[in-house]
Amino acid sequence: MLKAYRYRLYPTEEQTAFLNRQFGSVRYVYNWALALASTTYQTQGNGVTRFQLDKRLTALKQELPWLHEVASQPLQQALVHLDKAFTRFFREKKGYPRFKSKRGTQSATYPQGVKIHWENGVLYLPKAGWIRAVFSRRFQGKVKTVTVSRVPSGKFFASVLVEDESQVPDAVPETRECAVGGDLGLHDFVVLSTGEKYGHPQWLESELYRLKILQRRFAKTVKGSKNRAKIRRQIARLHEQVANRRQDFLHKLSTDLLRRFDTVCIEDLNVAGMVRNHTLARRIAQSGWAEFRRQLEYKAQWHGKHVRVIGRFAPSSRLCVCGYYNHDLPLTDRQWDCPTCGRHHDRDVLAANNIKRFAFVEHDTGRDTPGEPGERPPVDERRKP
Repeated sequence: MLKAYRYRLYPTEEQTAFLNRQFGSVRYVYNWALALASTTYQTQGNGVTRFQLDKRLTALKQELPWLHEVASQPLQQALVHLDKAFTRFFREKKGYPRFKSKRGTQSATYPQGVKIHWENGVLYLPKAGWIRAVFSRRFQGKVKTVTVSRVPSGKFFASVLVEDESQVPDAVPETRECAVGGDLGLHDFVVLSTGEKYGHPQWLESELYRLKILQRRFAKTVKGSKNRAKIRRQIARLHEQVANRRQDFLHKLSTDLLRRFDTVCIEDLNVAGMVRNHTLARRIAQSGWAEFRRQLEYKAQWHGKHVRVIGRFAPSSRLCVCGYYNHDLPLTDRQWDCPTCGRHHDRDVLAANNIKRFAFVEHDTGRDTPGEPGERPPVDERRKP
């Protein structure tokens, strides 16, 4: 089983300068290979393989002696990453590879040659030497790759990919009694079919006042000045704190759900279409629904649990258990009464229960559209309240 461990690095000034050169060299090789592949395809009609790029990289290093000053393996890994990007583009239609920018997160991958000394708290990188690190936890297994990165705030991290000896456990049997449905929203981050509600912390909203002040100061600085770079780092640290709080919340919530339930049922949300609503775009973008789903899926695989995802057009909040479909339910109404059976519904709790029910119906019957046969939700139901 593959697992990644992330540690904070504290390089010296000389090591920081070397790592910055390493990041720049990796970025240059990646952009050079991408430009070469694109130009070759446009002029000759065929692409360039990774092995051909490896040979041309050797000639490039002879033309540019400064590429010999850094480790060679991260340069070769840049070509591997580009080859994987092209593979995703042709097979999975993930988008054409883009050029790397000197702004933002910078990284370099070491496939071998990295050593870790737990007692001394240091990590060895080729040509960089021993770098002081903070190991929050230890691991056992074979180190596959080590990716050293620098985030916009200026901090350095090392992500160690480890293959341990543990095997993926067998999946537990799925039952409706040990399953839970979850409806993701904006007022409450998730509402469970059990009636529990987890409030939305609104991480970015709490820091907007400070963020606006820093952005005003940044706009008044002179380009290329030290004060401009200083404020840019302050803004980056603020965004980093918001992202860390979001990650902490999502990790705790996803772990808690998979410990309590064997199956978690959620809805497939069209986030790209939902953010077109300019009124709610910022709150939707900061929610991290896709990251929450990703964490649920890989943690469920680790523990032998299950995650079921229903279609985005299922009428989860409008369909009563008796079969009545409420066509005239605006998004402002959070509760409604069924005129057929007289049941009083909380819209979010009803949606969570229907998501759980649809997930098992879709799995058992194989129907693509759960709910009443032949009935399709109206267009406004595709928007998430």
